[in-house]
Amino acid sequence: MHSCLVKSAKSAIPLYAVRAATREATLRALGRHVEQWTQSADFQARSGELLLVPGDDGRVAAILFGLGRNDDALALAAAAEKLPAGTYRLASASSGTDLEPLGWLLGTYSYTRYRSLPARALPKLVLPEGCDGENISRIAAGLFWGRDLVATPANDMGPQDLAAAARSLAKRHRAKCRIIAGKALAEGYPMIEAVGGGSARPPCLIDLTWGNRGAPKLTLVGKGVCFDSGGLDLKSAAGMLTMKKDMGGAAAVLALGHMIMDARLDVRLRILVPAVENAVSGTAYRPGDVLRSRKGLTVEIGNTDAEGRLVLADALSLADEEEPDLLIDIATLTGAARAATGMELPPFFTDDEALAKALEQYGHDVADPLWRLPLWRGYENTLDSSIADLNNAPAYALAGAITAALFLNRFVTKTSRWMHLDIPAWNDRPRPGRKVGPDLNGVRALFALLSARYARTRLRRPSADRG
Repeated sequence: MHSCLVKSAKSAIPLYAVRAATREATLRALGRHVEQWTQSADFQARSGELLLVPGDDGRVAAILFGLGRNDDALALAAAAEKLPAGTYRLASASSGTDLEPLGWLLGTYSYTRYRSLPARALPKLVLPEGCDGENISRIAAGLFWGRDLVATPANDMGPQDLAAAARSLAKRHRAKCRIIAGKALAEGYPMIEAVGGGSARPPCLIDLTWGNRGAPKLTLVGKGVCFDSGGLDLKSAAGMLTMKKDMGGAAAVLALGHMIMDARLDVRLRILVPAVENAVSGTAYRPGDVLRSRKGLTVEIGNTDAEGRLVLADALSLADEEEPDLLIDIATLTGAARAATGMELPPFFTDDEALAKALEQYGHDVADPLWRLPLWRGYENTLDSSIADLNNAPAYALAGAITAALFLNRFVTKTSRWMHLDIPAWNDRPRPGRKVGPDLNGVRALFALLSARYARTRLRRPSADRG
């Protein structure tokens, strides 16, 4: 269990979560001393507001924590971000005991690889009764590791570094990890090779497998563009500033893979990550080039900055050959998705009605919302090319997230259950437990869905050969 969660502590300081709407009634219930103290301190129970209440001996007897409108299930993160080292417990009289303890752990996250500041002493929370501390901890561990991958600048997170991270994950969970590169990549995955061919750091395809061979096949595909300059269709300086996050889809599927393997879900898991850098050089692919894909479809390059769908297409083709029970890809794919739903409500696409409803419900339940956009077949002809089977950058200026999803769907023809998530992998404004910077949108929602779908009816010892 995470070190910031404890099962019990006699000296834990009570933490009272107070909603703004019920502030007066809650404070009256806590006694005259607390009520008078809050009046003198003007405690209004604003979101994230903290007030230390002294006891007769002058020590902290309790802490009041404002929830504001109480519309954030992860609000406990604000308390963990602000409180000093110590052990705290949600008081039984608290009006916020339904808060998600995962929020507390999210509030303890920081990325410190390049900073020389001393580590902050972190506060601890007594795990509320009935909460699964092990599951909360595995989710936090996956999210933190994945965020670290996205936060790492491109000079230290190239295709080979991403492959090394996948190998370390495989070793931890006794999985197998194969790295396809060089001649094998060029012959079998020509679009991955073409997109990565402009960089001095060669591309590769990460192929991780785990689980019993007879279990349902679950395949995750993540976009691993470690840095996206836009290629010869060069991005602006502002457009490149956060492009280390363009491997956020890869980080998401690897983090989700950790949760799945650590929980030992009853699946035959496969994770595919095309890892490339979209760079500018004399060997970079060009606008107007025609590439042949693994599937055999030819693609005219309308824009070299629409590279993510190219590398995903080859990886999805490989995944589709195995006809998994469920195929999910995650990618930081389009600015159009951000324009449509913003940074906090990423869209997803699927033709499976039951799967769509389930993901939206689990996203709501775990405060990791997603919004379904349609795979509108009326836009299929926007992918047409006059000289190839497809164009990677439709001339149609609208519905870019949908047309990108339709492009990917052309490479999934055998698998009946497929889902595509177009995530930002980034927070553009601070919220409790979600500072400005890397995030893994949709991962918690997906893990909740997969846990329900593939929970083991009985535990089995992992075999020595997980490949």
